Amino acid sequence: MKKFKIIQFILLLGSILYFPFTTASAQNWTPTTTPGAQWQTVAGSADGRKLFAGALGYTFCVSTNSGTAWSTNTQPQVGSFGSWSAITCSADGTKLAAINFDTYWISADSGATWVSNSVAGVSFFSSVAMSADGTRLVIADGKNFTSGVLYVSTDSGATLTPAIVPTASWTGVASSADGTRFYATAQNFPYGQIYASTNSGLTWAPTGASTNDGYLSIASSADGSHLVASGFNGIYTSTNFGGAWTSNNVPIGPWLSVASSADGTRLLASSQTSIYTSTNSGASWVSNDVPKAIWTTVASSADGGLLTAVPEGNAIYISSSIPSPKLGLTGSPANLTLSWIVPSTNFIVQQSADLTSWTDLSVTPALNFTNLQNQVCVTPATSAVFYRLKTP
Repeated sequence: MKKFKIIQFILLLGSILYFPFTTASAQNWTPTTTPGAQWQTVAGSADGRKLFAGALGYTFCVSTNSGTAWSTNTQPQVGSFGSWSAITCSADGTKLAAINFDTYWISADSGATWVSNSVAGVSFFSSVAMSADGTRLVIADGKNFTSGVLYVSTDSGATLTPAIVPTASWTGVASSADGTRFYATAQNFPYGQIYASTNSGLTWAPTGASTNDGYLSIASSADGSHLVASGFNGIYTSTNFGGAWTSNNVPIGPWLSVASSADGTRLLASSQTSIYTSTNSGASWVSNDVPKAIWTTVASSADGGLLTAVPEGNAIYISSSIPSPKLGLTGSPANLTLSWIVPSTNFIVQQSADLTSWTDLSVTPALNFTNLQNQVCVTPATSAVFYRLKTP
């Protein structure tokens, strides 16, 4: 894999200078070596290193190296037949929530151990989303295709509370990184609608989405401003928290699953035959070179560099690239914070006073769970200092 030497400079003289390198979106998909199973769903940590997959028959697998190798969990053991509907995890991959039929499972140790809970009256849990720190959850119930409700949690899934929403076939949910904004799709109002909450599910209201399609899936940027939703007829995007939506120029679906990078620029969508990607928030889409299959679920790392897709079959597919992170700068010259979206490729922060001699900073980035960015605090020793991100 090609590695970039220099990604970006920041000059500390009261202004920020960007010199980003750009690359084309990766479209090469490779099947990973997974245990034989009918895989149904997949989720991953913000950096894409931890991946979790569920299959028909309740098989559950974990990868800690971006899908290079997988191990089968001995838990949860819940029966010989069934299917995992969906999985979600915290940004660091520590907290998990997995759903199947009327039961949801939670884990606080990356899936090593699980606790199960059930909710009376639920017919079929269809989707689950989690805040980046794993404390706030929203779960969709598609009961009887018409009479399901949404459930929310503020204690990492220990308890669920029914949300005040119309009964419907709720099909997909998404969360902002801080868990204040929830989004949910339905496929029958009577044709469909997308609802939003700005207070962690306490109250909900319809967005500006059209009711002329049945929606199946939704994904959100870290701040909740950029959204992508899928339906039977197409893919839809919003750049203003769902206030207005654009119908994208893609083939008729149904589009089964969507995923988004943390900044909402890199999008991924799957259908009954193919996978499409976008690198400009849905303004244009590219058909990917994948086998013709029913692609049930897709997932994306925070930077969009590690993409995962599950077809109906016995393989999980991975596509990787190295997006160009934008290095941000906040604070005063005496107390600075450098930040960039959590990368799926390791980067080292370097500094220089002359753009010739560079020194690695011996600092470990801290993950900001509210925006899915790595942060490093620095105190420059000179009046003019350059910073850059570099691959090891």
